[in-house]
Amino acid sequence: MAIFLKDPQAVIDYAVDWSAGYLAGQTIAASDWAIEPAGELAVAAPEIEPGRTLATFSGGVAGCVYRVTNRVTFSDARTDERTLVLRVENR
Repeated sequence: MAIFLKDPQAVIDYAVDWSAGYLAGQTIAASDWAIEPAGELAVAAPEIEPGRTLATFSGGVAGCVYRVTNRVTFSDARTDERTLVLRVENR
């Protein structure tokens, strides 16, 4: 599992690529983002693009590690999720 670094002042996009042989003719119908622990890290502007999902993240507390989970629903009603780990530190 990769750990992504983020400065507390940075406003940056993160994406999940669902297209690498996974969709097999399906499309992404819905995408939701969840953050644990909830609070200081914020998610905004979620988007669905062909084969991938993305969102903009801001804030966070230096020294904290957040689990950011993207849960998607495909056009055939199947669901899946991927989790990114963001460590916030002053850079």
